[in-house]
Amino acid sequence: MFADRSDAIADDTPHRGYGVAVTPGVSGPCALVAGYGPANRLLVWRDGALRDVATPAVADEGRHAIGVVAADLDADGAEELYVHNTEAYQGQTRDTDLLLDPVDVRPDHEDVRWRDLFGLAVNADRGNFRAGRSVAALDRYGTGRYGVFVACYGVPSRFYELGDDGELSDMCEAVGLDLDAGARSLYAGPLVSDRMDLFVGVERGPNRLFRNESGHFEEVAGDVGLSAPGTNARGVTMADGDLAVGGWETPSRLFRADQPPEGAADAPSPRRFSDAAPHAFASPTRVRTLVTADFDNDGREELFCNALGAPNRLFRKGRAGWTAIDPGDAREPRGLGTGAAVADFDGDGALELLVVHGELAAQPLALYAVEGAAENDWLRVRPTTQYGAPARGAAVTVETASWTRTKVVCAGSGYLCQMEPVAHFGLGDETPERVTVRWPDGREATVERPAARTEHEVSHPMAPRF
Repeated sequence: MFADRSDAIADDTPHRGYGVAVTPGVSGPCALVAGYGPANRLLVWRDGALRDVATPAVADEGRHAIGVVAADLDADGAEELYVHNTEAYQGQTRDTDLLLDPVDVRPDHEDVRWRDLFGLAVNADRGNFRAGRSVAALDRYGTGRYGVFVACYGVPSRFYELGDDGELSDMCEAVGLDLDAGARSLYAGPLVSDRMDLFVGVERGPNRLFRNESGHFEEVAGDVGLSAPGTNARGVTMADGDLAVGGWETPSRLFRADQPPEGAADAPSPRRFSDAAPHAFASPTRVRTLVTADFDNDGREELFCNALGAPNRLFRKGRAGWTAIDPGDAREPRGLGTGAAVADFDGDGALELLVVHGELAAQPLALYAVEGAAENDWLRVRPTTQYGAPARGAAVTVETASWTRTKVVCAGSGYLCQMEPVAHFGLGDETPERVTVRWPDGREATVERPAARTEHEVSHPMAPRF
């Protein structure tokens, strides 16, 4: 399916990398690629190629970056970049994390000046020296102000929120997110509530699901069928309504929400999930990141399984469910894949897949796309918060005459990674009739008969009108 477009990466020298997060830039998506010892990279599409524009503050050479995420923590309309650094497998680490705040953004210039909020005097004793993996953005009240959850391993996890004075506070215990487990992957979004819940994929133990109860959380994974203690969880993503959880040398899972019994629509019983993974997906391999997208714009989603030291896999959702298809050049049978993210980097209406490598040795980045995908119709929806930042965790529903589909704007993490903050829908031969956006605070907005082959920005209903 995929064709190799790695020649569009301007400087593709071998690199030891892990996670990648995509945030809006001045003239298009920016991909922050974590460097494990080498410098972090900040890739933007410029002059027909992905080019590294990282300043020294972003590059942060010499530390060991692994999980990354972007979100607006200070409600100023621009996303901060959170980088989790660790040189240790578990427990304590010598590296502290990096929280980059853009403080000088000029619309006529690509360069941005950044400051590290962990470096402020008020945060002198607030650094995170706990080894972990993934990070995810979580707006627990739906106010447009995000916190960052750090999935730690062998030590209690962290949930940082930012005060108006720049002070970072770990709120885990106060809000019910206290967790001490082999936490690996995260998914933040509406799962069993209408707000942002938090799923934690765990190695050597049961998964956790924290249900959002008006900004505080209750752990309910066992109650709703998501604990799956026999899976060493890695990547996690929502795949056309199913929660896909990749396993490391254990069966992968595809959790599907059970339909309520007839006549029980108003029953208070919690939503429950059961494993509906086909054999080809469940079969054990070394899954790292999972990515869901309609890469060929034909109206059907694909599920990409990035593996480490094993061939990557690709599945497509059809009427018969998820079936395996040939990933083409993206198979990478000898790739040491560590992370992957999706975005429309070149702005042609079709998605590119960026794959990061470097678990055991430095390898080049890889870029893949589907030839001819931009010729098919598509629709892109970019919800924004009350402050104009990407509305991570917002649910976007598109209706056509034949189908209704919902995508949640990515808050992290496919495993260490985060996708672009846009809900992208391939249309095939369908015409979009309606778009509905539901924000994490429950408010909704509808766009009737949206134009195809267009990216629609939909502002929060409480955003200022000028």
